[in-house]
Amino acid sequence: MTKQIKEEQNKPPISFGRKSLLFLKEAGIVLGLFLVINSFVFASFLVPTGSMENEVLTGELLFVNKFIYGATSPRNVHFTNIRLPYFKLPAFRDVHRNDVIVFVFPGERDVVHPTDFVFYLKRCMALSGDTIQVKNRVVYVNGKMAPIPRNIKFDRPEIWPPNIPDEGIFPKGKPWNQDQYGPLVIPKKGMQVPLNAQNYDEWAVFVQREGHSIERQGDQILVDGKPTNEYTVQRDYLFGMGDHRDNSLDGRYWGFIPREDLVGTPMIVYWSWDTDIPLYDIFGRIASIRWGRIGSLIE
Repeated sequence: MTKQIKEEQNKPPISFGRKSLLFLKEAGIVLGLFLVINSFVFASFLVPTGSMENEVLTGELLFVNKFIYGATSPRNVHFTNIRLPYFKLPAFRDVHRNDVIVFVFPGERDVVHPTDFVFYLKRCMALSGDTIQVKNRVVYVNGKMAPIPRNIKFDRPEIWPPNIPDEGIFPKGKPWNQDQYGPLVIPKKGMQVPLNAQNYDEWAVFVQREGHSIERQGDQILVDGKPTNEYTVQRDYLFGMGDHRDNSLDGRYWGFIPREDLVGTPMIVYWSWDTDIPLYDIFGRIASIRWGRIGSLIE
């Protein structure tokens, strides 16, 4: 034992360069584990708006379960809009109606390729092949009243009547508004969509988002330069709405969510404070912490 202690004492001290190398190695391992967990298991999501109040509030940080719907490798370079090719793992289960979901925002109604890569948070109200309709603020799916979220919220006491169309509504040109909407069929892979001069504006951006060119020449519709009177949908889609129905830019205004752009479902609030208070007012930020919200489960 004495001999072993003497040998250890006689060992030369580890050089600064060696210590730096060991530190970088350990830091690399930790960073690698973090990236794997963040990409395939759990991720953090900051709620930027109040569209899901009062289920989740502006300024809350959520843990998002990514593997439940099939985790993917990173879809973009972190903190940039640069898209990356990605691969997807098998899903633990498929998305259900009424799930709260995080997804890649498909873009505004009239935009084919959105400039910014951002994640949105909404409630999945309808699946591919479903028919959704809103009558006097009540949501119906396939003719049946959808479950009412426990924290649904409205700001306006009055309900918009059917005879007041909203020019910003999706699809373009429909005489609907956010309280009187549909019926609208959510596209499903293989579904045949009739195309004609009357519904061209409704489907033009959709067809382009699926990777095809489309144009109208008089009463004739051309897809990829060929005359046609129908289009075959290539992907499955979802329809999302916010629980704060009067303060949510959702599927009623920008359309369908490609199933493949689903990221995960939020599970729990792990931090909550008022992000409208600037960071330089640190005492104000601290005073705004909503202690009672921390640990809340998302439903």
